[in-house]
Amino acid sequence: MSTTLELDLSPLSPLARELAATIAHVASDIALVIDADGVIATVAAGAAVQEHGCNQWVGQHWIDTVSASTRPKIQSLMDEVASSGRAARRREVNHLSQIGDELPVTWSAIRLGADGPVLAVGRDLRAIAAIQQRFVEAQQDMERQYWSRRQAETRYRLLFQVANDAVLLIDADSQCVLAANPASEELLGVPPTVMQGKALTDSLPQSARAKVAELLTTARSTGRAVEIRLRALSTGGMLEFSATPFRFEDERQLLVRARHGPAAGTGEDSLAFSRMAEFVETMLEAVVITDSSGGVLMANQAFLRLTRQANDTSVRGRALPDLLLDTEGGWATLVSRVLATGLISKAALQVGSLDGQPLSVQVSATLLAEGEQTCLGFVLRIDRRLPQDTAGGDVMAGLLGQVGRVPLADLLVEVTHRAERQLIESALLRTGGLRAAAADALGMTPEALDLRIQRHGLSSLGYADDAAATPPLIN
Repeated sequence: MSTTLELDLSPLSPLARELAATIAHVASDIALVIDADGVIATVAAGAAVQEHGCNQWVGQHWIDTVSASTRPKIQSLMDEVASSGRAARRREVNHLSQIGDELPVTWSAIRLGADGPVLAVGRDLRAIAAIQQRFVEAQQDMERQYWSRRQAETRYRLLFQVANDAVLLIDADSQCVLAANPASEELLGVPPTVMQGKALTDSLPQSARAKVAELLTTARSTGRAVEIRLRALSTGGMLEFSATPFRFEDERQLLVRARHGPAAGTGEDSLAFSRMAEFVETMLEAVVITDSSGGVLMANQAFLRLTRQANDTSVRGRALPDLLLDTEGGWATLVSRVLATGLISKAALQVGSLDGQPLSVQVSATLLAEGEQTCLGFVLRIDRRLPQDTAGGDVMAGLLGQVGRVPLADLLVEVTHRAERQLIESALLRTGGLRAAAADALGMTPEALDLRIQRHGLSSLGYADDAAATPPLIN
């Protein structure tokens, strides 16, 4: 039985022009009739490809109409047609265009008889290329969303660790506690002052001492970070202990971190991250993570309010001392100290301001390790105590002239009213408009403060709620 390759197509040779037009109209986007020298004799193209100037190809060598990178494909196709009568497979090439963009076309060809012309049939690949591009963009968008979610998880994990993890500095040889942060008391049940100077294992229950001692020994001997998981004392949940070795002034020390771990088999990680995010973002203390040089990596909303920044994008990459207007070098020194010692607790510093009234803060900082990256975590607690001169002389302004004309009882009521207003306003200013913090500074409940704010008309000054509060003028 005869095959297609054995058919003599010579009778179709005189009809090559009509065949090209018919094929282009019915089954393809473009068809060419090419003579024995590889020169295009006829172009039959649909409207979609004609705008690229395909009709101008007549009289040109087919190979000259494509980009330099795809010329070998046309030559290979012509050689195959010359030897076998037809191309066994299609070739995808890019044609030069008169409107700027290249025209991608996939070609197949057949020779009409031994001495006849070559009929080449092409399909416009722009639609397919557009679909492929959309697919690539969708895939990239999915990857961006995935990494954005991973970065968010890392962000809140680090922020939560700074705010809530127990961090202890241990002498590697004696395994005695050199320093501990306040969270260690809540997690381990022993005040930092009691733990300091004693072996860490002395502050742990008998059932956990052997494993923690082994953890410290392994970290010291291997020089690598080690982590274990233990059952918590009171809750029955899990505690994760990690020990990271480092050197400080030729002394070997260990940075030990303890945190609550997820209960086995509960599958509550997503909920935990959600609660972490909510907790860290709404806490009054400013929390910020920097790289080893002090460049900000991430921060919570309280830090953004403190530095008067709109979002974390505006602080990312900027030096922490610059954001806090460190004119005296205290913050730059603190960054160096954290790198050297691993842990700083309750350091008193000031945040600069453009109006010349610095804000006093209490800073705790710790060395963090997330993968191979060394990070520093800082918690800034604003000094809630009101200054000595909060109630200025204007409380009595105009009242002394009323003596003798207004009863003393009425004058005292007016003095009390003015003093109360001024104290509340000062507290709100010093806490960046945060009602909860102002109430804490004044020793009253937020509800009682709300009533007094309304009574004195201070809500009209912008102290509507904590979310809309105006932070201190420091940047």
